[in-house]
Amino acid sequence: MNDYLKRIANYFLIGVLAFIPIVVILQIVLFMRDFIAGTFQFVYGYWDNYLITLSIFAFSAYLFVYVGYRLKMAGGSWIIRLIDGIVNRIPILSSIYRVTKKIVNMFSGHEHKESREVVFTEYPKDDVWVPAYVTNKVDDMYILFIPTSPNPTSGFTVIVHESKIVKSKMNIEEATSFIISVGVDFNHADNLQLLKPK
Repeated sequence: MNDYLKRIANYFLIGVLAFIPIVVILQIVLFMRDFIAGTFQFVYGYWDNYLITLSIFAFSAYLFVYVGYRLKMAGGSWIIRLIDGIVNRIPILSSIYRVTKKIVNMFSGHEHKESREVVFTEYPKDDVWVPAYVTNKVDDMYILFIPTSPNPTSGFTVIVHESKIVKSKMNIEEATSFIISVGVDFNHADNLQLLKPK
């Protein structure tokens, strides 16, 4: 009877864990739905006209697509440059805006290719290897962001010498997936060969 209950509890836990990715996606979808519905209600409540509301949403969608296209193809947009110029004149907000923009650019990779690089470094001690994102490089010193599992947005920023890193064959998306999955999603056995003691 005791073994039977343990098996049932084990199956229950496996079933719950199987639904976690679905719940996460549903939460994102529901958040986006609530955000869009709330914005729609706000705009409609202000104008009280469906045609104006739909026109504003259509223009907003076009604006986002246009800015995304300009950033991808031309490396910049006059709209973003205009906003940069305005925000950079505001003392405290300019610092927050500048740092936030650099972080977003690191993950989107449309400005700095070296920011898309993933390396391995020994942390917190020798012979313990962790993946890290290269956020900056000065001469032979690397500034790395070491994300923590399963939340890659938290972690540590370290400065290490070039001799203390091993170049990875993973891109930033594969490294992020590896971190979120706590190592389950790892298809690069060739990376492990790089880390073996010589």
